[in-house]
Amino acid sequence: MTDLVRTAHDRGISTLTLDSPGNRNALSAALVGGLADALTACGKDRDVRAVVLTHTGTTFCAGADLRDPPPPEALVGLLRQIVELSRPVVARVTGHVRAGGLGLLGACDIAAASTAATFAFTEVRIGVAPAVISLPLLPRTDPRALTRHYLTGERFDAPEAVRTGLLTAAGDDVDQVLEPMLDGLRRAAPQALAETKRLLTATVLQTFDRDAADLTALSARLFSSPQAREGMTAFLERRDPQWVV
Repeated sequence: MTDLVRTAHDRGISTLTLDSPGNRNALSAALVGGLADALTACGKDRDVRAVVLTHTGTTFCAGADLRDPPPPEALVGLLRQIVELSRPVVARVTGHVRAGGLGLLGACDIAAASTAATFAFTEVRIGVAPAVISLPLLPRTDPRALTRHYLTGERFDAPEAVRTGLLTAAGDDVDQVLEPMLDGLRRAAPQALAETKRLLTATVLQTFDRDAADLTALSARLFSSPQAREGMTAFLERRDPQWVV
């Protein structure tokens, strides 16, 4: 659909590939817009049974692009679009996922990764909070595990991501892991898939309805704060921010 999001179709499955290696598939305004357009096209195509979201390079998504961040409202819209899409959306991850990229995983209906993948909620380390991405994540993940990872920003592996509910499954070969799932989606009736997804996402969408405005405002406030400016500057300069002791 765009230079940043490539689309392919095979036997009822449309694959959307994030292809912005220059910034490790970070969520720039352009990438968010391109992915939203590609999802809209999938939702209108009767031949699309399900959508696979994957990536080029060694990083699925590095989080928000600090040089060209999307407005919080745009990210909320993208996450909700994934949740509301009448087709199941499946994340296929063979690389690293950070910060806002984890929101994409949380919004997807199924998420699988290779055991080489790593994960981290790095927001607290640059002076912000995982606010907007909490909309799909909090209803779907283990609260105690998420508390640790939100507060510390530690890196964790694919088995831990499965345990927390961030991933559906993981294995050395992610395509072998996904093969029976995609076969199941191809065998399912389109109407049945849409209505079953509607049942499964009802609680997530209630969270969007209740909390989206507050979390969008929180994200905007934190990103404009002095601590966030210091944290983002330190990140871009590859140094520790001033508060590290």
